[in-house]
Amino acid sequence: MIPTELIKGSLKTVVLKLLKEEGPLHGYAITRKVEELTEGKIKLTYGALYPILHKLENEGVLITASENFNNRIRIYYSLTPHGHSVVTEKIKELNEFIKSLQRIVDAKPGLSHA
Repeated sequence: MIPTELIKGSLKTVVLKLLKEEGPLHGYAITRKVEELTEGKIKLTYGALYPILHKLENEGVLITASENFNNRIRIYYSLTPHGHSVVTEKIKELNEFIKSLQRIVDAKPGLSHA
């Protein structure tokens, strides 16, 4: 399992990407989808997920819709038009970060790339 501190900085992008690809999802579905796609290596806690969802909603990136399901209210999250442009930028940033980390991990001791 991947430690939470490694996931924190990427969580916003992960959530946005899933909502772009899957459409409206509720919190439990987001956690299950992340776990499924990562073959169980990333398990999102609700304590990590919901603050991100609320922050994105406050930023105007997400909107919510409620549905009654088995006498329980489910909140579905989906991207706003602004959210669609944000997700594209966030994915680009994350890809650059991953490439940069990979260069560091693959660097040979004593070799300079300057």
